[in-house]
Amino acid sequence: MTTHTTTPTASTPIIHRPAAKYATEAIGTLLLVFTVGGCVRMGGPLAPLGIGAVLMALVYAGGHVSGAHYNPAVTVAAFVRGRVDARDAFAYSSAQVIGGLVGAELLRLVLPGGAAPAVVPTGHQIVAAFIAESVFTFALCYVVLSVATSRDHVDNSFYGAAIGCTVTAGAVAVGGVSGAAFNPAVLIGGATLGPFAGSTLWVYLLAQLIAGVAAGAAFRTLNPGDC
Repeated sequence: MTTHTTTPTASTPIIHRPAAKYATEAIGTLLLVFTVGGCVRMGGPLAPLGIGAVLMALVYAGGHVSGAHYNPAVTVAAFVRGRVDARDAFAYSSAQVIGGLVGAELLRLVLPGGAAPAVVPTGHQIVAAFIAESVFTFALCYVVLSVATSRDHVDNSFYGAAIGCTVTAGAVAVGGVSGAAFNPAVLIGGATLGPFAGSTLWVYLLAQLIAGVAAGAAFRTLNPGDC
């Protein structure tokens, strides 16, 4: 009896184990937070470009394995959109937060200096930070769903660039207002490094998670045949 084996080709998708997906999310978020923290601590006008560039590279690196969320808000949007189930949404978010915390701790070893000045919005600044985080987290999640999960853009080559550019644009536009987190894992990692104050984390988390839900709902509404 002859046993035939199938060799994967470009048209044969590889099914990745859940553990590989979760590890990809953890590693990608670790590298993202490490880069964000390094850019913030080193300063300089190219920080937004560096952050957007590494996110673009990581999306291309892990997109075929896990979808390359690296962001609990994106995972929430994907869950609302129907791209991931509740178990994966929880596991992805957990892996992302853990990866972000590890990335922050590794950065401490590389740049052990004092914590960067924390972004502490007060009064009207809290409203401004909430709006800024909501708008660009929504933009990021909506772009991810549109370029990386839409049936109209299957196997496109621009999804990573679109996602990275969205973060770069947000960092340039509102970095001075909110610190441009757009990501609960980056926010939590950043809180351990100094850029985000613990007393106002709830403002950012609420804005980001609401934006993720809104982006998922918007995609479903605008693409009813793709859900």
